[in-house]
Amino acid sequence: MGTDPTAGIAARSLPGFAAPVIERCARVRQRLLRVDRAHPWIFDAAVTAVVFLLFGGPDLWRPAHSGGPHDPQVVLTQLPAPVSLLLQAGLLLPLLWRRRAPTLAFGVMAAVFLVQWLLGAGLRADAALLIALYSVALRARPDRVLWACVAAAAVMVPLSFRVASGALRWEVLFFLLSAVTAAVALGLVVRSRRAQLVALRERAAQLEVERDQRSRLAAATERTRVAREMHDIIGHNLSVIITVADGGAYAAETDPARGREALLLIGDAGRQALGELRRMLGVLRERGTEHAEAPELEPQPGIADLETLFARVRAAGTEVVYHSGGALDGLDRGMQLMAYRIVQEALTNTLKHVGPGSRADVTVGADAGQLRIRVRDNGRRDGSTVSASPGEGHGLAGMRERAALYGGTVTAGPTSGGGWDVEAILDLTDNPPLPNSAGGQP
Repeated sequence: MGTDPTAGIAARSLPGFAAPVIERCARVRQRLLRVDRAHPWIFDAAVTAVVFLLFGGPDLWRPAHSGGPHDPQVVLTQLPAPVSLLLQAGLLLPLLWRRRAPTLAFGVMAAVFLVQWLLGAGLRADAALLIALYSVALRARPDRVLWACVAAAAVMVPLSFRVASGALRWEVLFFLLSAVTAAVALGLVVRSRRAQLVALRERAAQLEVERDQRSRLAAATERTRVAREMHDIIGHNLSVIITVADGGAYAAETDPARGREALLLIGDAGRQALGELRRMLGVLRERGTEHAEAPELEPQPGIADLETLFARVRAAGTEVVYHSGGALDGLDRGMQLMAYRIVQEALTNTLKHVGPGSRADVTVGADAGQLRIRVRDNGRRDGSTVSASPGEGHGLAGMRERAALYGGTVTAGPTSGGGWDVEAILDLTDNPPLPNSAGGQP
Protein backbone atom coordinates (compact mmCIF):
# COMPACT_ATOMS: atom_id res chain seq x y z
CA MET A 1 0.00 0.00 0.00
CA GLY A 2 1.32 3.42 -0.91
CA THR A 3 1.10 6.70 0.91
CA ASP A 4 -2.30 8.33 1.21
CA PRO A 5 -2.60 10.77 -1.73
CA THR A 6 -4.70 13.19 0.31
CA ALA A 7 -1.84 13.52 2.75
CA GLY A 8 0.51 14.33 -0.11
CA ILE A 9 -1.83 17.07 -1.36
CA ALA A 10 -2.13 18.52 2.14
CA ALA A 11 1.64 18.45 2.57
CA ARG A 12 2.22 20.31 -0.69
CA SER A 13 -0.25 23.02 0.35
CA LEU A 14 1.64 23.74 3.60
CA PRO A 15 4.89 25.67 4.07
CA GLY A 16 8.12 23.88 3.31
CA PHE A 17 9.04 23.19 6.95
CA ALA A 18 5.66 21.48 7.63
CA ALA A 19 5.49 19.28 4.56
CA PRO A 20 8.08 16.68 5.73
CA VAL A 21 6.26 16.37 9.07
CA ILE A 22 2.92 15.72 7.36
CA GLU A 23 4.45 13.16 5.02
CA ARG A 24 6.24 11.41 7.88
CA CYS A 25 3.00 11.23 9.88
CA ALA A 26 1.22 9.82 6.84
CA ARG A 27 3.84 7.09 6.48
CA VAL A 28 3.55 6.22 10.17
CA ARG A 29 -0.22 6.07 9.82
CA GLN A 30 0.05 3.71 6.86
CA ARG A 31 2.36 1.39 8.80
CA LEU A 32 -0.03 1.38 11.78
CA LEU A 33 -2.95 0.57 9.48
CA ARG A 34 -1.07 -2.36 7.99
CA VAL A 35 -0.28 -3.70 11.46
CA ASP A 36 -3.89 -3.22 12.55
CA ARG A 37 -5.21 -5.13 9.51
CA ALA A 38 -2.82 -8.00 10.19
CA HIS A 39 -3.33 -8.10 14.00
CA PRO A 40 -6.50 -6.15 15.00
CA TRP A 41 -6.38 -7.41 18.60
CA ILE A 42 -3.22 -5.35 19.24
CA PHE A 43 -4.99 -2.05 18.69
CA ASP A 44 -8.07 -3.12 20.70
CA ALA A 45 -5.89 -4.19 23.61
CA ALA A 46 -3.93 -0.94 23.42
CA VAL A 47 -7.13 1.15 23.56
CA THR A 48 -8.38 -0.84 26.54
CA ALA A 49 -5.07 -0.44 28.35
CA VAL A 50 -4.92 3.31 27.71
CA VAL A 51 -8.48 3.84 28.98
CA PHE A 52 -7.70 1.78 32.09
CA LEU A 53 -4.56 3.79 32.84
CA LEU A 54 -6.32 7.12 32.33
CA PHE A 55 -9.60 6.37 34.10
CA GLY A 56 -9.60 2.96 35.77
CA GLY A 57 -6.32 3.22 37.64
CA PRO A 58 -7.19 6.41 39.57
CA ASP A 59 -10.45 4.83 40.72
CA LEU A 60 -8.56 2.02 42.44
CA TRP A 61 -6.39 4.16 44.67
CA ARG A 62 -8.45 7.37 44.82
CA PRO A 63 -12.18 6.54 44.63
CA ALA A 64 -14.74 9.30 44.10
CA HIS A 65 -16.75 9.41 47.33
CA SER A 66 -18.03 12.96 47.59
CA GLY A 67 -19.65 15.53 45.37
CA GLY A 68 -18.11 18.48 43.68
CA PRO A 69 -18.10 22.11 44.77
CA HIS A 70 -21.45 22.84 43.11
CA ASP A 71 -23.33 20.31 45.25
CA PRO A 72 -21.42 19.33 48.41
CA GLN A 73 -24.43 17.38 49.73
CA VAL A 74 -24.02 14.69 47.10
CA VAL A 75 -22.22 11.68 48.56
CA LEU A 76 -21.23 8.77 46.32
CA THR A 77 -21.08 5.24 47.64
CA GLN A 78 -17.58 3.90 48.16
CA LEU A 79 -17.60 0.31 46.97
CA PRO A 80 -15.18 -2.40 48.09
CA ALA A 81 -12.16 -2.80 45.90
CA PRO A 82 -13.26 -6.20 44.45
CA VAL A 83 -16.68 -4.81 43.50
CA SER A 84 -15.12 -1.68 42.01
CA LEU A 85 -12.65 -3.81 40.06
CA LEU A 86 -15.49 -6.01 38.79
CA LEU A 87 -17.47 -2.98 37.60
CA GLN A 88 -14.40 -1.60 35.91
CA ALA A 89 -13.90 -4.92 34.13
CA GLY A 90 -17.50 -4.75 32.94
CA LEU A 91 -16.88 -1.25 31.60
CA LEU A 92 -13.45 -1.80 30.03
CA LEU A 93 -13.18 -5.39 28.82
CA PRO A 94 -15.98 -5.02 26.20
CA LEU A 95 -13.70 -2.52 24.45
CA LEU A 96 -11.72 -5.54 23.24
CA TRP A 97 -14.52 -6.54 20.85
CA ARG A 98 -16.07 -3.13 20.23
CA ARG A 99 -15.05 -3.21 16.54
CA ARG A 100 -16.18 -6.77 15.84
CA ALA A 101 -19.48 -6.54 17.76
CA PRO A 102 -20.07 -2.86 18.61
CA THR A 103 -23.73 -3.27 19.59
CA LEU A 104 -23.02 -6.13 22.00
CA ALA A 105 -20.11 -4.28 23.57
CA PHE A 106 -22.21 -1.16 24.09
CA GLY A 107 -25.10 -3.18 25.56
CA VAL A 108 -22.88 -4.85 28.13
CA MET A 109 -21.24 -1.57 29.12
CA ALA A 110 -24.58 0.26 29.33
CA ALA A 111 -25.95 -2.44 31.65
CA VAL A 112 -22.88 -2.25 33.91
CA PHE A 113 -23.11 1.57 33.83
CA LEU A 114 -26.74 1.46 34.94
CA VAL A 115 -26.05 -1.02 37.76
CA GLN A 116 -23.13 1.06 38.97
CA TRP A 117 -25.17 4.25 39.30
CA LEU A 118 -28.10 2.46 40.85
CA LEU A 119 -25.61 1.40 43.54
CA GLY A 120 -24.66 5.06 43.90
CA ALA A 121 -21.03 4.54 42.91
CA GLY A 122 -19.08 6.83 40.63
CA LEU A 123 -16.27 5.55 38.41
CA ARG A 124 -14.09 7.50 36.07
CA ALA A 125 -14.08 4.47 33.77
CA ASP A 126 -17.62 5.47 32.74
CA ALA A 127 -15.95 7.44 29.92
CA ALA A 128 -15.50 4.09 28.15
CA LEU A 129 -19.26 4.12 27.46
CA LEU A 130 -18.79 7.09 25.11
CA ILE A 131 -16.07 5.17 23.25
CA ALA A 132 -18.44 2.24 22.83
CA LEU A 133 -21.19 4.59 21.60
CA TYR A 134 -18.74 6.06 19.09
CA SER A 135 -17.99 2.55 17.82
CA VAL A 136 -21.71 1.83 17.39
CA ALA A 137 -22.21 5.01 15.36
CA LEU A 138 -19.14 4.13 13.29
CA ARG A 139 -19.73 0.44 12.57
CA ALA A 140 -23.24 -0.74 13.46
CA ARG A 141 -26.33 -0.73 11.26
CA PRO A 142 -28.25 2.58 11.18
CA ASP A 143 -31.25 1.15 13.04
CA ARG A 144 -29.00 -0.07 15.84
CA VAL A 145 -27.38 3.36 16.08
CA LEU A 146 -30.80 4.85 16.81
CA TRP A 147 -31.53 2.31 19.54
CA ALA A 148 -28.08 2.85 21.04
CA CYS A 149 -28.74 6.60 21.26
CA VAL A 150 -32.06 5.97 23.04
CA ALA A 151 -30.40 3.56 25.47
CA ALA A 152 -27.56 5.99 26.18
CA ALA A 153 -30.01 8.81 26.90
CA ALA A 154 -32.00 6.51 29.18
CA VAL A 155 -29.04 5.45 31.33
CA MET A 156 -27.95 9.05 31.76
CA VAL A 157 -31.15 9.94 33.63
CA PRO A 158 -30.27 8.00 36.84
CA LEU A 159 -26.81 9.54 36.75
CA SER A 160 -28.16 13.09 36.59
CA PHE A 161 -30.60 12.44 39.43
CA ARG A 162 -27.90 10.80 41.53
CA VAL A 163 -25.15 13.42 41.28
CA ALA A 164 -27.30 16.56 41.37
CA SER A 165 -30.47 17.91 42.89
CA GLY A 166 -32.99 20.57 42.00
CA ALA A 167 -32.43 22.62 38.86
CA LEU A 168 -28.85 21.46 38.67
CA ARG A 169 -30.10 18.04 37.55
CA TRP A 170 -31.23 19.43 34.21
CA GLU A 171 -27.88 21.09 33.66
CA VAL A 172 -26.09 17.80 34.38
CA LEU A 173 -28.50 15.92 32.12
CA PHE A 174 -27.91 18.47 29.36
CA PHE A 175 -24.13 18.04 29.73
CA LEU A 176 -24.39 14.25 29.62
CA LEU A 177 -26.69 14.27 26.59
CA SER A 178 -24.30 16.68 24.88
CA ALA A 179 -21.45 14.23 25.46
CA VAL A 180 -23.59 11.42 24.00
CA THR A 181 -24.45 13.58 20.99
CA ALA A 182 -20.80 14.46 20.44
CA ALA A 183 -19.75 10.79 20.50
CA VAL A 184 -22.49 9.80 18.05
CA ALA A 185 -21.80 12.77 15.76
CA LEU A 186 -18.07 12.01 15.68
CA GLY A 187 -18.76 8.39 14.79
CA LEU A 188 -21.18 9.36 12.01
CA VAL A 189 -18.73 11.91 10.56
CA VAL A 190 -15.89 9.39 10.47
CA ARG A 191 -18.26 6.80 9.01
CA SER A 192 -19.35 9.20 6.27
CA ARG A 193 -15.75 10.08 5.42
CA ARG A 194 -14.77 6.43 5.20
CA ALA A 195 -17.74 5.72 2.95
CA GLN A 196 -16.68 8.59 0.69
CA LEU A 197 -13.12 7.27 0.54
CA VAL A 198 -14.39 3.79 -0.32
CA ALA A 199 -16.60 5.25 -3.04
CA LEU A 200 -13.65 7.24 -4.42
CA ARG A 201 -11.44 4.13 -4.45
CA GLU A 202 -14.15 2.11 -6.20
CA ARG A 203 -14.64 4.91 -8.71
CA ALA A 204 -10.90 5.08 -9.33
CA ALA A 205 -10.76 1.30 -9.83
CA GLN A 206 -13.75 1.50 -12.18
CA LEU A 207 -12.09 4.29 -14.15
CA GLU A 208 -8.93 2.20 -14.47
CA VAL A 209 -10.99 -0.73 -15.76
CA GLU A 210 -12.82 1.54 -18.21
CA ARG A 211 -9.50 3.03 -19.34
CA ASP A 212 -8.09 -0.44 -19.97
CA GLN A 213 -11.24 -1.41 -21.83
CA ARG A 214 -11.05 1.71 -23.98
CA SER A 215 -7.40 0.95 -24.70
CA ARG A 216 -8.26 -2.60 -25.73
CA LEU A 217 -11.16 -1.42 -27.87
CA ALA A 218 -8.96 1.21 -29.49
CA ALA A 219 -6.31 -1.43 -30.18
CA ALA A 220 -8.91 -3.79 -31.63
CA THR A 221 -10.31 -0.99 -33.79
CA GLU A 222 -6.82 -0.10 -34.98
CA ARG A 223 -6.06 -3.73 -35.81
CA THR A 224 -9.31 -3.94 -37.77
CA ARG A 225 -8.47 -0.77 -39.65
CA VAL A 226 -4.96 -1.99 -40.44
CA ALA A 227 -6.31 -5.36 -41.57
CA ARG A 228 -8.81 -3.62 -43.82
CA GLU A 229 -6.12 -1.39 -45.31
CA MET A 230 -3.83 -4.38 -45.86
CA HIS A 231 -6.66 -6.25 -47.54
CA ASP A 232 -7.39 -3.34 -49.86
CA ILE A 233 -3.77 -2.67 -50.77
CA ILE A 234 -2.50 -6.23 -51.13
CA GLY A 235 -5.71 -7.67 -52.56
CA HIS A 236 -5.99 -5.10 -55.31
CA ASN A 237 -2.37 -5.06 -56.37
CA LEU A 238 -2.04 -8.83 -56.29
CA SER A 239 -5.15 -9.11 -58.45
CA VAL A 240 -3.60 -6.69 -60.96
CA ILE A 241 -0.27 -8.57 -60.87
CA ILE A 242 -1.92 -11.98 -61.32
CA THR A 243 -4.10 -10.76 -64.18
CA VAL A 244 -1.23 -9.05 -65.99
CA ALA A 245 1.06 -12.05 -65.39
CA ASP A 246 -1.50 -14.44 -66.88
CA GLY A 247 -1.90 -12.22 -69.91
CA GLY A 248 1.88 -11.76 -70.28
CA ALA A 249 2.50 -15.49 -70.11
CA TYR A 250 -0.06 -16.08 -72.86
CA ALA A 251 1.40 -13.32 -75.06
CA ALA A 252 5.08 -14.18 -74.48
CA GLU A 253 5.10 -16.89 -77.14
CA THR A 254 3.38 -14.87 -79.89
CA ASP A 255 4.39 -11.30 -78.99
CA PRO A 256 7.55 -10.94 -76.83
CA ALA A 257 7.07 -7.16 -76.72
CA ARG A 258 3.71 -7.63 -75.00
CA GLY A 259 5.34 -10.00 -72.54
CA ARG A 260 8.00 -7.43 -71.71
CA GLU A 261 5.30 -4.79 -71.26
CA ALA A 262 3.47 -7.11 -68.89
CA LEU A 263 6.60 -7.52 -66.78
CA LEU A 264 6.98 -3.75 -66.57
CA LEU A 265 3.36 -3.41 -65.49
CA ILE A 266 3.89 -6.07 -62.83
CA GLY A 267 6.88 -4.15 -61.50
CA ASP A 268 4.89 -0.91 -61.37
CA ALA A 269 2.04 -2.61 -59.52
CA GLY A 270 4.47 -4.17 -57.04
CA ARG A 271 6.20 -0.86 -56.39
CA GLN A 272 2.81 0.83 -55.94
CA ALA A 273 1.79 -1.77 -53.37
CA LEU A 274 5.13 -1.53 -51.59
CA GLY A 275 4.88 2.26 -51.43
CA GLU A 276 1.37 2.16 -49.95
CA LEU A 277 2.42 -0.43 -47.40
CA ARG A 278 5.42 1.66 -46.38
CA ARG A 279 3.22 4.71 -45.90
CA MET A 280 0.74 2.81 -43.78
CA LEU A 281 3.35 1.02 -41.66
CA GLY A 282 5.32 4.24 -41.29
CA VAL A 283 2.33 5.82 -39.56
CA LEU A 284 1.95 2.84 -37.23
CA ARG A 285 5.63 2.48 -36.40
CA GLU A 286 6.69 3.93 -33.08
CA ARG A 287 9.36 6.58 -32.94
CA GLY A 288 12.73 4.88 -32.90
CA THR A 289 15.87 5.97 -31.20
CA GLU A 290 17.52 9.27 -32.00
CA HIS A 291 19.70 7.50 -34.58
CA ALA A 292 16.74 6.01 -36.41
CA GLU A 293 15.44 7.83 -39.42
CA ALA A 294 11.83 8.98 -39.37
CA PRO A 295 9.66 7.31 -42.02
CA GLU A 296 8.69 9.33 -45.04
CA LEU A 297 4.98 9.95 -44.74
CA GLU A 298 2.76 10.76 -47.70
CA PRO A 299 -0.97 11.49 -47.85
CA GLN A 300 -3.27 8.53 -48.22
CA PRO A 301 -4.88 8.19 -51.65
CA GLY A 302 -8.02 10.17 -52.41
CA ILE A 303 -10.48 10.79 -55.22
CA ALA A 304 -7.81 12.60 -57.25
CA ASP A 305 -5.80 9.33 -57.32
CA LEU A 306 -8.60 7.35 -58.93
CA GLU A 307 -7.16 7.98 -62.41
CA THR A 308 -3.92 6.27 -61.37
CA LEU A 309 -5.96 3.35 -60.08
CA PHE A 310 -7.91 3.18 -63.35
CA ALA A 311 -4.67 3.19 -65.33
CA ARG A 312 -3.45 0.08 -63.52
CA VAL A 313 -6.78 -1.66 -64.04
CA ARG A 314 -6.80 -0.76 -67.74
CA ALA A 315 -3.26 -2.13 -68.02
CA ALA A 316 -4.60 -5.42 -66.65
CA GLY A 317 -7.06 -5.63 -69.55
CA THR A 318 -10.25 -4.19 -68.09
CA GLU A 319 -11.80 -1.10 -69.66
CA VAL A 320 -12.78 1.54 -67.12
CA VAL A 321 -15.15 4.41 -67.87
CA TYR A 322 -15.23 7.06 -65.16
CA HIS A 323 -18.00 9.61 -64.52
CA SER A 324 -17.85 12.16 -61.70
CA GLY A 325 -19.88 15.11 -60.56
CA GLY A 326 -20.18 17.54 -57.70
CA ALA A 327 -17.57 19.13 -55.48
CA LEU A 328 -15.52 16.00 -54.82
CA ASP A 329 -12.18 17.70 -54.15
CA GLY A 330 -13.70 19.56 -51.20
CA LEU A 331 -14.41 16.39 -49.23
CA ASP A 332 -12.25 15.70 -46.20
CA ARG A 333 -9.35 13.27 -46.49
CA GLY A 334 -11.12 10.51 -44.56
CA MET A 335 -14.13 10.59 -46.87
CA GLN A 336 -11.92 10.62 -49.96
CA LEU A 337 -9.85 7.66 -48.71
CA MET A 338 -13.01 5.73 -47.97
CA ALA A 339 -14.40 6.44 -51.48
CA TYR A 340 -11.09 5.43 -53.05
CA ARG A 341 -11.01 2.12 -51.13
CA ILE A 342 -14.59 1.26 -52.10
CA VAL A 343 -13.86 1.82 -55.79
CA GLN A 344 -10.58 -0.09 -55.46
CA GLU A 345 -12.27 -3.09 -53.82
CA ALA A 346 -15.05 -3.16 -56.40
CA LEU A 347 -12.56 -3.08 -59.30
CA THR A 348 -10.45 -5.74 -57.57
CA ASN A 349 -13.47 -8.02 -57.51
CA THR A 350 -14.02 -7.32 -61.22
CA LEU A 351 -10.42 -8.32 -62.00
CA LYS A 352 -10.60 -11.36 -59.77
CA HIS A 353 -13.93 -12.81 -60.83
CA VAL A 354 -14.54 -11.43 -64.33
CA GLY A 355 -11.04 -11.20 -65.76
CA PRO A 356 -9.57 -9.13 -68.59
CA GLY A 357 -11.62 -7.97 -71.53
CA SER A 358 -14.50 -6.71 -69.40
CA ARG A 359 -15.78 -3.20 -68.89
CA ALA A 360 -16.42 -1.35 -65.63
CA ASP A 361 -18.43 1.86 -65.34
CA VAL A 362 -17.42 3.92 -62.31
CA THR A 363 -19.59 6.82 -61.14
CA VAL A 364 -18.70 9.09 -58.21
CA GLY A 365 -20.92 12.07 -57.51
CA ALA A 366 -21.81 14.39 -54.65
CA ASP A 367 -25.27 15.98 -54.59
CA ALA A 368 -28.19 16.57 -52.21
CA GLY A 369 -26.07 15.90 -49.14
CA GLN A 370 -24.99 12.47 -50.35
CA LEU A 371 -21.95 10.92 -51.96
CA ARG A 372 -22.89 8.18 -54.41
CA ILE A 373 -20.37 5.63 -55.60
CA ARG A 374 -21.32 3.04 -58.18
CA VAL A 375 -19.14 0.44 -59.90
CA ARG A 376 -20.83 -1.77 -62.48
CA ASP A 377 -19.17 -4.30 -64.77
CA ASN A 378 -20.66 -6.05 -67.78
CA GLY A 379 -19.64 -9.56 -66.80
CA ARG A 380 -17.60 -12.02 -68.80
CA ARG A 381 -17.25 -11.73 -72.53
CA ASP A 382 -18.55 -15.26 -73.13
CA GLY A 383 -21.75 -14.45 -71.25
CA SER A 384 -21.21 -17.08 -68.54
CA THR A 385 -22.20 -16.34 -65.00
CA VAL A 386 -19.71 -15.75 -62.23
CA SER A 387 -19.18 -18.87 -60.15
CA ALA A 388 -18.47 -17.01 -56.92
CA SER A 389 -20.15 -13.86 -55.80
CA PRO A 390 -17.66 -11.01 -55.97
CA GLY A 391 -19.21 -9.37 -52.94
CA GLU A 392 -18.73 -12.32 -50.62
CA GLY A 393 -15.90 -12.39 -48.07
CA HIS A 394 -13.96 -9.60 -46.39
CA GLY A 395 -14.21 -7.19 -49.31
CA LEU A 396 -17.92 -6.41 -49.03
CA ALA A 397 -17.71 -6.43 -45.23
CA GLY A 398 -14.87 -3.91 -45.39
CA MET A 399 -16.82 -1.65 -47.74
CA ARG A 400 -19.86 -1.76 -45.47
CA GLU A 401 -17.76 -0.95 -42.41
CA ARG A 402 -16.20 2.02 -44.16
CA ALA A 403 -19.58 3.30 -45.30
CA ALA A 404 -21.09 2.85 -41.83
CA LEU A 405 -18.50 5.27 -40.41
CA TYR A 406 -20.18 8.01 -42.44
CA GLY A 407 -23.75 6.85 -41.92
CA GLY A 408 -23.88 5.19 -45.34
CA THR A 409 -24.85 1.86 -46.85
CA VAL A 410 -23.39 -0.46 -49.48
CA THR A 411 -25.43 -2.77 -51.69
CA ALA A 412 -24.01 -5.32 -54.10
CA GLY A 413 -25.56 -7.88 -56.38
CA PRO A 414 -25.72 -9.33 -59.90
CA THR A 415 -27.21 -7.42 -62.81
CA SER A 416 -29.60 -8.73 -65.44
CA GLY A 417 -26.82 -8.77 -68.04
CA GLY A 418 -24.59 -11.10 -66.04
CA GLY A 419 -22.39 -8.45 -64.50
CA TRP A 420 -22.03 -7.19 -60.97
CA ASP A 421 -23.18 -3.91 -59.44
CA VAL A 422 -21.81 -2.25 -56.31
CA GLU A 423 -23.42 0.94 -55.01
CA ALA A 424 -22.51 2.97 -51.92
CA ILE A 425 -24.49 5.93 -50.61
CA LEU A 426 -22.79 8.07 -47.96
CA ASP A 427 -24.10 10.92 -45.86
CA LEU A 428 -22.43 14.30 -46.38
CA THR A 429 -24.50 16.17 -43.81
CA ASP A 430 -21.62 16.32 -41.31
CA ASN A 431 -18.92 16.48 -44.03
CA PRO A 432 -20.18 18.88 -46.71
CA PRO A 433 -17.82 19.58 -49.64
CA LEU A 434 -16.49 23.05 -50.28
CA PRO A 435 -18.84 24.87 -52.66
CA ASN A 436 -16.11 26.15 -55.01
CA SER A 437 -14.25 22.88 -55.49
CA ALA A 438 -14.28 21.39 -58.91
CA GLY A 439 -15.35 17.81 -59.44
CA GLY A 440 -13.77 15.20 -61.67
CA GLN A 441 -14.30 14.89 -65.37
CA PRO A 442 -15.52 12.01 -67.51
